[in-house]
This record gives sequence, C-alpha cells and structure tokens, in this order.
Amino acid sequence: MIKLIFSKFKWYEWLIVLLIVGFICLHIFCDLGLPEKMGQIISLVVQDNVENIASSSEIWDVGKIMLLYSLGSILCTIIVSYLAAFVATRFSARVRKDLFQKVGSFSMEEMEKFTTSSLITRSTNDITQIQQVIMLFLRMALTAPAMAIGAVIKISTSNMQLTWITAGAVGLMLIFVFTMFAVVVPKFNIMQKYTDKLNQSTRENLTGLKVVRAYSAEKLQEDKFDKVNKSYTKTELFINRFSSFLMPGMQLVMNYLSLAIMWLGSYLISDGLIDIGGLTAFSNYAIQVLFSFVMLSMLFVFIPRGTVSAKRIWEVLKTQSKIVDGEGKPETNIKGRVEFNNVSFRYPDAEGYVLKNISFKANPGETVAFIGSTGSGKSTLINLIPRFYDATEGNVQVDGIDVRDYKISDLNDKLGYVPQKGVLFKGSIEDNIKYGYDKATKSEVDEALRISQAYDFVYKFKDKLNHEIAQGGKNVSGGQKQRLSIARAIIKKPEILIFDDSFSALDFKTDKILREELKKHTKDTTKLIVAQRIGTIMDADQIIVLDKGEMVGHGTHKQLMKNCKIYQEIAYSQLSKEELR
Repeated sequence: MIKLIFSKFKWYEWLIVLLIVGFICLHIFCDLGLPEKMGQIISLVVQDNVENIASSSEIWDVGKIMLLYSLGSILCTIIVSYLAAFVATRFSARVRKDLFQKVGSFSMEEMEKFTTSSLITRSTNDITQIQQVIMLFLRMALTAPAMAIGAVIKISTSNMQLTWITAGAVGLMLIFVFTMFAVVVPKFNIMQKYTDKLNQSTRENLTGLKVVRAYSAEKLQEDKFDKVNKSYTKTELFINRFSSFLMPGMQLVMNYLSLAIMWLGSYLISDGLIDIGGLTAFSNYAIQVLFSFVMLSMLFVFIPRGTVSAKRIWEVLKTQSKIVDGEGKPETNIKGRVEFNNVSFRYPDAEGYVLKNISFKANPGETVAFIGSTGSGKSTLINLIPRFYDATEGNVQVDGIDVRDYKISDLNDKLGYVPQKGVLFKGSIEDNIKYGYDKATKSEVDEALRISQAYDFVYKFKDKLNHEIAQGGKNVSGGQKQRLSIARAIIKKPEILIFDDSFSALDFKTDKILREELKKHTKDTTKLIVAQRIGTIMDADQIIVLDKGEMVGHGTHKQLMKNCKIYQEIAYSQLSKEELR
C-alpha cells in the first residue's frame, strides 16, 4: 500500500495532506482544551460557592472559550473530512485509470494469468477498499495518536494513581486490537479471492445465458454460484462475528475505567489530593485516550483489507507485458508483404508446440488462405502477426521487418483485423464502423458497408447509420455482426487484411459476393484468410494446409487437389467433384 500511495500521489495532494495535518492539530488543541475548561467551571461552582451561576462573569468567560473550542473542533472536522474525501477520491480515480490503461497494454498471456473476472474485481472492489482506507487514515490515523498523546500528557500531570488505572485500560485495549489483527487479517485475502470467484461465476452465467437455458442447466449454475457464495458468506461471517466483540469489549473497558476513576477519585477527593473539577477533567481525558484507541481499532479493521487490495492492484501495475514496443518505426518501401521464417510457437507453461517450423511468404495484393482441422493452429498462426503473442522460435516479418522491431501502434496501422467472433461496441453503427478510422466520411462508411454486404440491412433500420448497437452487438444477428466487423476493418484501408474465420456466419451467396467485392476494391491489399469452408478459399493465390501445427500442404487449389491428401479429404467432405472442378 505504501508503494502504491507514494507512486500515485501527486505533489499537490501531499500539500493537502499537510493542510489536513494542520487542521487536525487545531482540532486536537480544541478537543483537549474542553475538559480542562469544564473542570475549571466545576471548580468555580464548588470551591467558590457560586450561588447564581448565570450571573457569574468568570463562569461566562470560561464558557465562551468552551464554545469557541467546540465551534473550532466542528469546523476543523468538517474541513478534514472534505479534504480527506477529495484526496482519496482523486487518488482512486487515478489508480483506476492507470489500472485500465495497464490492462489495455497486456498481451493475451497476462490476460490469461490474471483472468477477466479478477481484473474487474481489482478495478472496482479493491480500489474502493483502498479509497476507504485512505479516507479513514487521513481522518483517524493522524488524529487518534496525537489525541492519545495529548490526553496522556494532560493525565500524567494530574495524578499518577489514576494514570496507572488508565494505562491498564489501554493495555486491555491493545490486547483486543492485536488479537483481532492476528486472527482476521489472513481472512481478508481469502475473501478477495472469493470475490473474484463470485464475479467469475456471475459473468459466466450471464454471458452463457442462452446455453444455460437451452440445456436447462439453471440448477447447475445456481449450485456452482451457491457453493462460492456460501464460502464467501462463511468467511465474511467469521470476520464480522469476531469483529463484533471488539466494540462491546472496548465499551466495557471504557465503562469500567470511568467507574474505577470515580471510585478511586472519591478517596483522593476526601484526602484532598484532587478536587471535583480536576477529577472530571481527568475522567474526560481518560475517555479521550481510550476513544483514540477505538478509532485506531477501526483502522485495524480496514487497513489489513486495504493492504490486501493494494497488493493485488500493485501486482497488476508492476506486471510488464511480454509484448513490448520495438525501437521505432522502421523505414521500408514494401507495402503489404508478410513472411514467416521457420516460426514455431508454444503457449507459456505448455509442453508441446502449437506451431512447428512454419515458413511462407504473402506478397502485396495476394490472397493467402489457411485451412485445417480444428486445433491445427490456424488462428494461433495469424495471431502472431498483430503480436497478440510473439513467436517462440523464428520470426514473423511485415514489409521485410521483424514485427518485434515495430512500435505496436505502427504495426497495427498496417493491419485490419477481423476476429472469429465479431465484436461490436455499444453505440451507433456509424461509431462502430469509424472505430477503424475515426476521420472517415459518410461516403467512405457507405463504401465499406457495400463491400462488406452490410449496406442493405443497415439502411433498412429506421435510424440507418445512427441505429444503436447494444452492448456486445446483442441486437444484431451473427452474420450482421460479422459484416459490420469486416466493414470496420475495410474502412481503415490497411496494407494487410486478416480474416480469422470471419465468413463462417455468412451464407454461401453473401460469402461469394463479399469476396468478389473484396477482390475488386482491395487489389493492392494483402488478404490472409482463415476458413473452414473450401468454397471460401478456392480462389486464393496460396492455400496453406495445417495439421497438428505443421504445414502439410502449400499451393493453389488445383495443386493441392493433386498432391495433398488432407486437403482432398477436407474438400470431398464439403463439396462434390463437380463443384470442386
């Protein structure tokens, strides 16, 4: 938590903290002055036998000072609370922003390490925990020790016998606090992990709602959630039950201390060692000491939880993405060439290779297709081009330059990527299309829609380009989602277009027309197509056949039909001999 605070606090926030310290000192001065003035009034009444308190100018003078102390204390408390909330809120907003940016820079490897549900928890729940700790710390951690020290100084100058009773009460308070700290702290880390699992279970259920209902698996999902929920509840109850003894225990100590002070004080008064006013002041100071420890105990409840949250956030912030920028933007006269040189790849911590010794060259303007059985490594292969992962061995080149030498933003400027599952964002259709190129004109948007065969259905909507897309594109069909995703890539006019099985949701007629339009309008653009359907790739300049991560065929459709058995099996399983000819 200390590392996180020192790395994210701004200079002006440190100045505000100093201002808070100043107002806290003023607040403590006022609070410590009240018991002394109260004791003076009581002494005046008892010792001087003041019959008419209302007419006593001396009592009124002391009372006015008490009133000023009270108003000063209230004003300082309000200011400290406001400034503490300001600092904590600004800090949490900055950390949330930095965390979001950090996660955005992660490669797929880091995303798999932390998991989506855990990153969501860290960006919301964990940051809220730290915000609460900072607010309480600024308000109480500075106030409580200073108040206790000031009150102890006042007490120690009054009567040592009463001081020793107060010291005993403080000792009991410390036992309560440290016992709770030792027992409860380990549970906070467990509770945050259960929070991750709750988010994961909820997210899984909501994203897979159609499948859950289709298989009548509501009870199974409820049981899975209930198991995690009960574990979380059990941990939370343990913490709350144990913590529930803290306040009553402290209240009991405070009450017994007041009783002990009054009991011993009565003997001291009878012996003339202290007067009633002094005893009253001492009693108030003793309560202030114990109340300071009550405030500290509240911090001991929140700080361990905040520390766990800070550790989880710091873990994300200090993680460096395995995919790092190259030294700069390499100069090259080539546009649209992709080359794989003896590329092999395996996922982190995996034993076997997903891709082995892949070598091929896609020249500018060519269409290169990849086909193979499920799990053959087609999607993994093209994911190495935009550097979702880096090759384990060998190198991937774009325009004659190793992709690792590019700045990621410069590399992405050359690419138009259409994922296997069409991804749309909440907003209008026009906003989603311009996501690829925000300066696009309406005519360029319309052209992209025509090429992707999305123009007709878009302009059937009442709002046309302003038609609102729901989160995740849930209010359009799979085929419509894919065509809009293709339009988004086309409008960018990239050197290289990558289609990761992006035609799978299209019917054969739309698929054929779309590819013809692509060929007509993107002659100079290199197209890399992953596909399952032979009909989609028959006209490609090169077809690469993958099997268990290895290249088992490379050539045109006609060449592969003659010399690649695996390609023949795939082809004959989908089309007749006449259709293949």
